[in-house]
Amino acid sequence: MKLLEGKTAIITGASRGIGKGIAKVFAEHGANIAFTYSSSVDAAKELEKELNALGIKAKGYQSNAADFTQAQELADEVVKEFGSIDVLINNAGITKDNLLMRISEEDFDKVIEVNLKSVFNMTKAVQRTMLKQRKGSIINMSSVVGIKGNAGQSNYAASKAGIIGFTKSIALELGSRNIRSNVIAPGFIETEMTGVLDEKVVQGWRDAIPLKRGGQPEDVANACVFLASDLSAYITGQVINVDGGMLT
Repeated sequence: MKLLEGKTAIITGASRGIGKGIAKVFAEHGANIAFTYSSSVDAAKELEKELNALGIKAKGYQSNAADFTQAQELADEVVKEFGSIDVLINNAGITKDNLLMRISEEDFDKVIEVNLKSVFNMTKAVQRTMLKQRKGSIINMSSVVGIKGNAGQSNYAASKAGIIGFTKSIALELGSRNIRSNVIAPGFIETEMTGVLDEKVVQGWRDAIPLKRGGQPEDVANACVFLASDLSAYITGQVINVDGGMLT
């Protein structure tokens, strides 16, 4: 059963990792996909080809969600090209880790801008279309770090905690128009980025997780499918931890 048949989803930062995993699973569930990427042109072209081969319509856009005007232009282009925006997944994010005593103002500002301001930009950009349609699902990618904090990641934790407060406020504002707004907080998800880490360190992390494994991008994607589909029609303003029990 295809749970997202006929829906159009915008996924930011989808050329690799979790975003790519979400795009693939959404396509398998029948969603048409507009995805953004920042610099990986070849990876984006490859993904576009892969998604279209699944029989849905997919298009990659080189667009910076942290730029207010670019976000607006992207939403306009997607409506023109696809006719609707049913789901927005704010997934684009970066880290610039350091202890507070070493972190620069620039590194703090950059992480807030890319991770948090982009969520504001994109939500504002799709709002008009969703209000007109009187339906929509907004899914924002936070992190377990946004819930419990992490030494050396004050900028990242602040941005991811900010996403939670923003999402809950939007759920309250737009609920009467049947627009839902929820958060997914992934734990340790194994992607290309974690593949370069020392295997012993990674195994130590796995052992500390109740389910005794790292998550896969598909684990996050499946939770997104639930929140994007009509199965979650009465769920808004919530945070779902996809963390193998890490925060239990």
